[in-house]
Amino acid sequence: MLQEIIGKTRKAIDDFEMIDDGDKIAVGLSGGKDSITLLYVLYYLRKFYPKKFNIMAISIHPGSDTFKTEELEKLCKELDIEYLIYNSNIADVVFNIRKEKNPCSLCANMRRGMLNSLATEHGCNKIALGHHMDDLMETFLMSLFLNGKIHTFAPVTYLSRSNVKTIRPMIYVEEKLIRSVAKHKNYPVMGKCCPADGFTKRDYMTELLKSMRKDIPRVKEHVFGAIKRSNIKGWEKLSETSSTNNQSLNNNK
Repeated sequence: MLQEIIGKTRKAIDDFEMIDDGDKIAVGLSGGKDSITLLYVLYYLRKFYPKKFNIMAISIHPGSDTFKTEELEKLCKELDIEYLIYNSNIADVVFNIRKEKNPCSLCANMRRGMLNSLATEHGCNKIALGHHMDDLMETFLMSLFLNGKIHTFAPVTYLSRSNVKTIRPMIYVEEKLIRSVAKHKNYPVMGKCCPADGFTKRDYMTELLKSMRKDIPRVKEHVFGAIKRSNIKGWEKLSETSSTNNQSLNNNK
C-alpha cells in the first residue's frame, strides 16, 4: 500500500514539476496521518528519485496541552531527518482572544505564515503539505457551495514575498489509502488536538461526499476529473495536457 502511495505521489510530482535538483523541502508535520505519511513517502522517494533533494520537518506547536511532540521527535531521529518545533500561541489567539466561531481559516493562516517564515530561515525553498485527493475535492465543494466560486487549492503555489513554493505531492492519493497505510504501519499519529475537530464545514463536506457515494458510486472520480479538466488556477497545465491527449486520440480515429 505504501508503494502505491509513493507511485501516485511521484506521478503528481512529475506532472506538476514539484521537485528540482538541490531543493530543500520543509515538510509541515502536524502529527496527523497525512503529514506523517508524506514524510515517509518523501524519505523513501529521495533514495531513488532522479532529482536530488533534501527534507526537514517543521511542527507548529499551537500552544495546547494536547499537542504532544515526543513521538514525532523520535520518528525524525529514527529517519535522521532534521526536525524543528516552533512554539506558538495560536490556540490562545483563536479560541480565547479572538473567540472565533469558525476558527479554521484564522488558524490555517497563522500556521501558514509561521511555516513560511521558518522554512525560509532554515534554507528551504519549498514547503510540502499533506493535502490529499479528498482535501482537494472538499475544498472545491466548499468554494462552490459556500462562496459561489469554482476554485480549489493548486498543486504548486509560489509565494513571492518569501520566494518559497508550496507543493502538495499527495493530491492523487485518496484518504482511505493513507488511513490504511498509517494503521498498517502503526504510524505515531497524534490524537485530535483541536476542539473544533468534527464540527467544521470541511467535516460537513466529508460526510456529504460519503452520503453522495451511496447513490452515485463514482461521484469522487467525477469531481476529481472535473477539476483536472478545468481551468482552475494551478491546474491549467494538466488541463492542457489532457486536451492535447484527447485531440491526439481524436486525430487517430
